[in-house]
Amino acid sequence: MKQRLMGALTSELQTIRSQQPGSYATPTYGDAAELAAYLLPDTPVHCFSPTTLLATLDVFVAGFPGEVSYAVKSNDGAHVLATLAGGGLNTFDVASVEEMAAVRVHAPRAVFHYHNPVKARHEIAAAVDTYGCVRFAADCVQEIDKIIDTAGEPERLEIAIRFKLPKHGASAHDFSSKFGADVTQAKALLRHVVARGAKPFLTFHPGSQCHDPEIWAMHIRAAAEIALGAGVRLQGLNVGGGFPSRYVGLHAPRLTAYFEVIAAAAAEAFGADFVPPLECEPGRGLVASSTSVLARVKLVKDDTREIYLNDGIYGSLMEVYQVPSIQPFCRAIASGREMVGDGVPFRIYGPTCDPLDVLPHAITLPSDIAEGDFVEFGPLGAYGTATSTRFNGYGPAEVIEVERVLAG
Repeated sequence: MKQRLMGALTSELQTIRSQQPGSYATPTYGDAAELAAYLLPDTPVHCFSPTTLLATLDVFVAGFPGEVSYAVKSNDGAHVLATLAGGGLNTFDVASVEEMAAVRVHAPRAVFHYHNPVKARHEIAAAVDTYGCVRFAADCVQEIDKIIDTAGEPERLEIAIRFKLPKHGASAHDFSSKFGADVTQAKALLRHVVARGAKPFLTFHPGSQCHDPEIWAMHIRAAAEIALGAGVRLQGLNVGGGFPSRYVGLHAPRLTAYFEVIAAAAAEAFGADFVPPLECEPGRGLVASSTSVLARVKLVKDDTREIYLNDGIYGSLMEVYQVPSIQPFCRAIASGREMVGDGVPFRIYGPTCDPLDVLPHAITLPSDIAEGDFVEFGPLGAYGTATSTRFNGYGPAEVIEVERVLAG
């Protein structure tokens, strides 16, 4: 199946690349080192492996005990959306109408879960009228009423109440600081959804890069408590994203371990009579391992052990700066091969004139790395593209297909 999908996707991905300004319309390369040898690119390159993305999608679809959607915010690149749609994925978790538009180019019949808990009225109207969206998230009465009053016909709407539990330390990003009703509030909100005539759902997010499956079990038990206390029969339970990727020093259980915990917790918390349909919305956990970033060395200051690259925190490496615990693997490349030799720590700077444009950790690279060589960082399929800016005129990166990427 994967071979058939890859054959069908190759021409579409090449068309996508050829339509991007300055992009390389090239055949597949084995990896970033081979790509560097042939192209010697002077601008950053996102080395994208459709094979890896489809393989990870298969793990989710085969193992998760419910519906799988993709959190578009993690990477809204046309190459990613085209690959996922070509792989059969048809449900997408979105944070804006603009993300819906991007998805529809590649998935004309896509179903959207608009799980941004705060939306303007014109965005709600566009989601319903233009994209047929019926699923919306909310964490307060005002937002519930805004959705229903704007969309009309409440009986067709699915309102997912976003709830939260007290902060825990198992995630790189704590999502409860901005959104979510507590357990008591969520009970009242569920009752309000039913009273307004819409279909009641619950949703939560354990936090990005969550390394403890038990966090999902805690939230699922809380969801059962909320539904029971509200006297509401849920139409569905979305267990969020948060599934981790592998980074330096961060190791988590296999994805299937999370799926097993989720299934067992739902059966225990809700009982054998009724487990609500489950959903998940992976972003990082699905797309991160599909992409690495190839940056070129612009300058090496041997006396101070400082390297200046053509990519940095205003480009593909913003999250590396914002969340120091998320540290990608890296390797140096010269003449189409990985460099070996004595490693020394270097301070890594990006190409802009801003002194903030520096990685928070020194990186060990071969002592003889020089101007014109390359550094590959991976995995960076999640948030490497989505958070890129054009500060100082830097930031845009090519997307080029490879068979495999650096992922540890």
